[in-house]
Amino acid sequence: MVDAFVGTWKLVDSKNFDDYMKSIGVGFATRQVANMTKPTTVIEMNGDTIIIKTHSTFKNTEISFKLGVEFDETTADDRKVKHRTRMFF
Repeated sequence: MVDAFVGTWKLVDSKNFDDYMKSIGVGFATRQVANMTKPTTVIEMNGDTIIIKTHSTFKNTEISFKLGVEFDETTADDRKVKHRTRMFF
């Protein structure tokens, strides 16, 4: 299923993104910059590891993880979060 998302994706529109960022505690200045960026996201597979690279004029990020395994991430605005992906089959 992940194979359907492998590729390069360019953000075209982000409706209500500012409201979303506010709700998760992103500060005003960071929201202003983030609202102006149109990042490109590259999704890759390396065995059972998913790699997501996001490139923008604001900041470049990269995360890698395995489905069903909890992992730590530092977001583009430097928040520390934990994720646990799910496998849907």
